[in-house]
Amino acid sequence: MRPVLVLQHRPWEHPGLVRTALGDVPVVTRTVLDDADAADELADLGAVEDLGGVVVMGGPMGALDDAEHPGLAHERRLLSQAVDAGVPVLGVCLGMQLLAVALGADLTPAATHEVGLGPLRLTAAGAADPLLGPVADVAVLHWHDDVVSLPPGATLLASTPATPVQAFRVGSAVGLQLHVEVDVAHLETWLQTPAMVGGMSEGEVGRLRAEGRRLLPATSAAALQGLASFAADVRARRERAGRERAR
Repeated sequence: MRPVLVLQHRPWEHPGLVRTALGDVPVVTRTVLDDADAADELADLGAVEDLGGVVVMGGPMGALDDAEHPGLAHERRLLSQAVDAGVPVLGVCLGMQLLAVALGADLTPAATHEVGLGPLRLTAAGAADPLLGPVADVAVLHWHDDVVSLPPGATLLASTPATPVQAFRVGSAVGLQLHVEVDVAHLETWLQTPAMVGGMSEGEVGRLRAEGRRLLPATSAAALQGLASFAADVRARRERAGRERAR
C-alpha cells in the first residue's frame, strides 16, 4: 500500500494537525497546481486505488480556476477516482470545494467572506460523525470566500448562517470547509503571511490573533480527536492491503 498523498497549493496551507493525527503513516506531499504536466506527475505516484489516503488542502484560488492553475482539473479527477475506489479522502477548504465539484456540486464564487472563529450547526449525522462530532462544542476556524452546494448522494454534516454546506460525507470521503488542521502556531503563520491577510486591517488581524490564542487550544484538542478517525480509516486500509498481499 502506497502512502497518503497530500496535495498542497501554498506552502503555508500545509496539513498541520492532519499530519499530526496520521502519526507514523507514510505521507508524500505534492504541489501540482500550476504544473501543465500535473497529470503525469500524479500518474507517477501509481494507481489511485493503491494510495493509503488522499488529503487536499486549501488555497486562495477558486476550484474551477483551471486556466490559471491547470493542475486543478487533474486534482478533481484524482479525487473522483479516489472516491470511486473507496480510498479515504479528506478535503479541506479549497480541497473540499475541489472534492464537491468533482462529485457534481455547484461552486458559487465569492458568495461570502467568512473569516474568524465560530460555532458550527451540526446536523444529526454531523453530531454522530466520528470526524466532525468532536468539534460540536468548540469554535472552529473559518477562512474562505467561495461556497459549494451539497454533492449528489452526499450527507450534510454541518452548516453556518453564511455557508449552508460546511461539511459533508460521501462514501469514503469527507469535505470540510472549516479548518480543523490549524492550531495557534499555524494561525500565527497565516497572520504573518501577506497573501493571507491582504485587505485586513491591523485591528482585524489583532482580533483574530487574540481569538485564536483564546479558543484554538480547545479546538485543536477536539480536532485531533476527530482526525484520529480519518487516520484509523487509513491504517485499516493499509492493514487490509497487507493481509491481501500476504495471502
